[in-house]
Amino acid sequence: MDRKRYLKQIEQVIRDGKYHADWESLAEHPIPAWYRELRLGIFLHWGPFSVPAYHDWYARNMYIQDSPEYRHHLQVYGDHKEHGYKSFIPAFTMEQFSPAQWVDLFRAAGADYIVPVAEHHDGFQNYRSELSAWNAVEKGPHRDIMGDLLLEGEKAGMMRGASSHRVEHWWFLGNGREFDSDVNSCQDKDDLYWPARKEPANQHDLYGEPAPDEAFLEDWLLRSCEIVDRYHPRVFYFDWWIQHSAVKSWLMKFAAYYFNRAESWGGCVINYKHDAFPWGIGVPDIERGQFAEAKPFLWQSDTSVMRNSWCYSRFADYKAPIEILWDLIDVVSKNGRLLLNFGPRPDGTLTEKDLEILEVLKNWMRINDEAIHAAGLWRVSQEGPTRVEEGQFADSKSRGFTSDDIRFTCRGPYIYAIAMRFPENRELCIRSLRKADASRLPLWHGIIQEVEALGYGPVKWRRDEEGLHVRFKQEDAGDYPVVIRVKTT
Repeated sequence: MDRKRYLKQIEQVIRDGKYHADWESLAEHPIPAWYRELRLGIFLHWGPFSVPAYHDWYARNMYIQDSPEYRHHLQVYGDHKEHGYKSFIPAFTMEQFSPAQWVDLFRAAGADYIVPVAEHHDGFQNYRSELSAWNAVEKGPHRDIMGDLLLEGEKAGMMRGASSHRVEHWWFLGNGREFDSDVNSCQDKDDLYWPARKEPANQHDLYGEPAPDEAFLEDWLLRSCEIVDRYHPRVFYFDWWIQHSAVKSWLMKFAAYYFNRAESWGGCVINYKHDAFPWGIGVPDIERGQFAEAKPFLWQSDTSVMRNSWCYSRFADYKAPIEILWDLIDVVSKNGRLLLNFGPRPDGTLTEKDLEILEVLKNWMRINDEAIHAAGLWRVSQEGPTRVEEGQFADSKSRGFTSDDIRFTCRGPYIYAIAMRFPENRELCIRSLRKADASRLPLWHGIIQEVEALGYGPVKWRRDEEGLHVRFKQEDAGDYPVVIRVKTT
């Protein structure tokens, strides 16, 4: 690629377009209407780090002397100079990868957008690139795995997305400079390991040194724009380190280019963490967490089906399928979208646990989808004794919801009350739908016509000052969340 020519093209699009590289202009970019309809996305962490099957930060940690990963690497693979991170790439084959099969599974599970990791912190591109030879077409799978998956997803009606973690590559492999490893053979930007700079003492220091330099940030911009031009993602997800002060002017350039290019596609959305963007430009994302209450703005929660890894891992601690349902229901009731991550094996297959979770999602969504996709916010989002811890990295243990924990959505005359577990005694009391008179407003004061449990049919019900009491006929209906559809008038 002629880098200088591409940079001129980027500048020309920004200069001639509706949106310019300043926050005031970018703040005029609306969130497209179609994004409001999305509820469940699929996130995919895949790459050479799937081969050692430890976790997705193995590329960094294997070069931290005396870390568990460093010792593991010496024991299993040998010396870091002879067997560095690059040695995993040939084993990242994806030979059994079937994009159509994956998409069928994702769509059946209720997913409507897909966000593969285009490039993780390790610097390996899972797509065709003219900027580096270290990509999936020229090495490893020898196939455009991201492009093939996005194409199949689009055929099935899924919205295209892409995720870039490139900016963290500035320091991700820097620890390999501190001893006799293969990272020291890196000389220029044509190497996978470039630039391998020293890791900041605090990764969340907005002014941390050494700050990314112009050569690296120019390369970052080109890579980000190449993804936009080649794959037309409608959702572009960035990991957290774009918040660094040195990245801001380049971030404005990228957003202006992306917004202008996407005008003819029907618009786009940027997902970001922390406060990398000023409020209102893009959609905020909470990693492994969510908000405690419903929000008036659109937001996203991204989490993994594993507690301890984002990629395929031999040490994976998988969440129970019901926990995934809980996350989806809770997030949607609070005006969020759930981006659910899977970590495929390096041969391109999904694990048995992945398939089990997708099967549970499919079976539950087949019955209850109208309470998720066709519905919006009700006046109350939740009731019950269990409180969700607000903020990121809050999914280390199960939230342990009960049948008294209820989440609400609505559509037209219908209110959907979703009990997080089927009640053991076959009875629910929905307190937010209790009988109220005009003197007790603003309690809900509507008229109930019918009450039905989706998948179970009509149920016996009565309403008093305590709540809407629902009784099921089923003796044993399992443990999964149940949706009560209340028709009002």
